[in-house]
Amino acid sequence: MVEKLGPCACQPISEDELYLRLEQIIAEYQAKPGALIPVLQMAQGVFGYLPEPVLKKISLGLNKPYSEVAGVVGFYSFFSTHPRGKHMIRVCLGTACYVRGGKRILEVLKQKLGIDVGETTSDRMFSLEVARCFGACGLAPAISIDDEVYQRVKPTKIQEILDQYRQKDSAEPARKDK
Repeated sequence: MVEKLGPCACQPISEDELYLRLEQIIAEYQAKPGALIPVLQMAQGVFGYLPEPVLKKISLGLNKPYSEVAGVVGFYSFFSTHPRGKHMIRVCLGTACYVRGGKRILEVLKQKLGIDVGETTSDRMFSLEVARCFGACGLAPAISIDDEVYQRVKPTKIQEILDQYRQKDSAEPARKDK
């Protein structure tokens, strides 16, 4: 039996509705000192990333120079100006991982995903980043996907790891919100 999903957060939201929510967030924080980072965090939660028009709206709404808003976004790695994938892949390029093949792991991932560092696959399944150290130096090279760390990764195992996430996502039933 197939169930139809009713109105829920899973359904597409218009751009107008997203900007209306952003205006509400800005209005709520406008007079509060130190509002920039919380507003950016909430805006990224609403849009999934921080495109330039959103940064401009925040700049105007909080009466801050655009350079300050963009500077904060550029400084903190948890902010993104590009859409991110469902799964974030980070390749460790710290000394031990680099020496033990981290660069090769990164090249294989780029080839398999068809993207470069800082990009997201067209299906928005994966985004690719580099990191400096996961604290797994004795088990290098290491990568992380979301909160899962993979150690002693071999180039021949990359496709198998990626397929696990693709299979898991395709097997998940549609979530029904209450």
